[in-house]
Amino acid sequence: MILSRTQLLTAAERFGTPLYVYHAAELDAALARVQTAFGDARIFYAMKANPNLTLLARMRAVGVGFECVSAGELARAEYVGAGGDGVLVNGPAKSPEEYAAGARLGATFIVDRAEEVRLLPPASRALVRVNPALNVSTHDHLATGAKSSKFGVTPEQAPAVLAALRAAGHDARGLHVHIGSAIRDASDFSAAFARLADLRVETGNLEVLDVGGGWGIDADLPGIAREAWAAAGAFGARLWVEPGRYLVARAGTLLTKVVGTKRTGRSFLLTDAGMTELLRPMLYGAEHPVTALWDGEQQEAWDVAGPACESGDLLARDVTLPAPVPGALLAIGEAGAYGASMSSTYLTRSRPAEVLWTGTDWQLIRRRETPEEVWAAELSVSEPVLGA
Repeated sequence: MILSRTQLLTAAERFGTPLYVYHAAELDAALARVQTAFGDARIFYAMKANPNLTLLARMRAVGVGFECVSAGELARAEYVGAGGDGVLVNGPAKSPEEYAAGARLGATFIVDRAEEVRLLPPASRALVRVNPALNVSTHDHLATGAKSSKFGVTPEQAPAVLAALRAAGHDARGLHVHIGSAIRDASDFSAAFARLADLRVETGNLEVLDVGGGWGIDADLPGIAREAWAAAGAFGARLWVEPGRYLVARAGTLLTKVVGTKRTGRSFLLTDAGMTELLRPMLYGAEHPVTALWDGEQQEAWDVAGPACESGDLLARDVTLPAPVPGALLAIGEAGAYGASMSSTYLTRSRPAEVLWTGTDWQLIRRRETPEEVWAAELSVSEPVLGA
């Protein structure tokens, strides 16, 4: 754990559970690792990993840009003062509102299909997303550069899309590739960069080569960076990167309280957090480190199960823990990415509060919703007849 047991216990007592806690120093350290590895490459944070405004403002203050995939994310980027070369607009099915917002901010659009050329606002800046059709070492749902993925154009199509952009009066800045997320094998990135380099003869020099992100949090960043710079050098291009999970995952922990235990076909440790707070285990089969914040000599394997009436509502399987005590706390690690951002109000559950350890104190950066706030938008449409 990055934060001490005492710090975590204090946060839970002060703010309740379930609770997301973040460590500012680890956020800074992750960004420093990327900057050290990639040098003067332009860094865009993939906002979908965690869009909390406090975290975005911290990144914006040190010159990090944002990769956005919705009108809401573009609104967040604008709110913290980002624009121009500080914003990318990505996604395979952009809406008219997203084109308009991107144009207003002067953002660069990542063109995902040939038909998108005619949908861009006049004189847009654009990159062409290339799908290298690779089998990579990650979950199928995270493999955005696979042949079966919905993302990007084929390498064979890319030169024609670049030419179409220029013919339509757009600024075709270069190419983009993002092969997936939570990828541990550096050779996957090397293979993707090689597929891009194969386009050099047809495209000529480019202004920008954006190699995305997707690095596993234990990935060999210096090795990946060397390969990325070599690919950019082949085009005479500037290098852009888009880390998301890498920047925030380790900095975040989900705190959850033990509700009780039960034994059926398996031994279940029941907690007050589950799929509505952390969806990744159910969605991707993701594994997060689990730490008991209580002591005990007897050790036993447990499945950590949430409160939803869903069989898949499990945070972890076969976790060895001391004998559970109702009211004790579990820390679910590496939860700073796609934890709070994917949390939901399913079952009219309030999404967790989020707090940041600044080094001297806890800062509340998102308060817990009340049930009334969860259903507030429903009341704005038509007031129901209460008690009818």
